[in-house]
Amino acid sequence: MQLIRAIVRPEKATDVMKELLDADFPAITKMSVFGRGRQMGVKVGDLVYDEIPKEMLMLVVADDDADDAIRVILGAARTGENGNFGDGRIFVSPVEEAYTVSNGKAGL
Repeated sequence: MQLIRAIVRPEKATDVMKELLDADFPAITKMSVFGRGRQMGVKVGDLVYDEIPKEMLMLVVADDDADDAIRVILGAARTGENGNFGDGRIFVSPVEEAYTVSNGKAGL
């Protein structure tokens, strides 16, 4: 199993979630986060905004499905034809175990 954490622009989060659902990845956790990337925030005049609002989407998928889920996220989260700074990041981590709380069953 793989944990996919995608940090995307807030205005793209709904699009990403819809595309994941359409691609048969319905189980998603979404939370609002703040941060900055390599660009170190946004400077407007003398003001520097270094805590940019983003949305983090998390999903756990089978190993064989990770590439498909990542491809869906990349396509739905990108702004413009070639993408733009601040479109987001995707992090993938292995998941050793997962359990359903209501029945104690292991796995997805």
